[in-house]
Amino acid sequence: MLLEQIIKPDSVLCNAQARSKKHCLQILSKLLVRSVPEINSEDIFERLVERERLGCTSLDQGVAFPHCRVEGVDTAIAALIRLSEPVDFDSPDGELVDLVFGLMVPEEVNESHHANICSIAELLGDRSLRQKMRDATSSNELYDSLIDSSVATVVIDLKSAQGS
Repeated sequence: MLLEQIIKPDSVLCNAQARSKKHCLQILSKLLVRSVPEINSEDIFERLVERERLGCTSLDQGVAFPHCRVEGVDTAIAALIRLSEPVDFDSPDGELVDLVFGLMVPEEVNESHHANICSIAELLGDRSLRQKMRDATSSNELYDSLIDSSVATVVIDLKSAQGS
């Protein structure tokens, strides 16, 4: 499955203003539930916070990858935020974070889901992609920079993760 099948344009927000890491996770949780309105954004927020307590989801270089398991979803769902001002995400490299890619996966995670998480983390590590995302001036540009990037042609195999 292609990346564009797990992230939709209405789940991308450019120039968002977050006061803190916690506020950023609140914004992210609202974006993540846009395609599944039956899931409460507060529940997602709590799960993202729980996941952060297990260990920081910063990938360094100003990028964070908060993710959580969610009952009631049967496929991965993603969202992307570019902050207008970076926030402290407790990053190991000490850099503030301005790019936040969030992911919800089904409660029952298998090896393929783990591989997908690793693929996304690798994608977000691409310097030229990060620069394109930082150069975006609108949510549509931010989405296009992610999807149209040559590195984003990485296939994320969610079908096999679902056992289909």
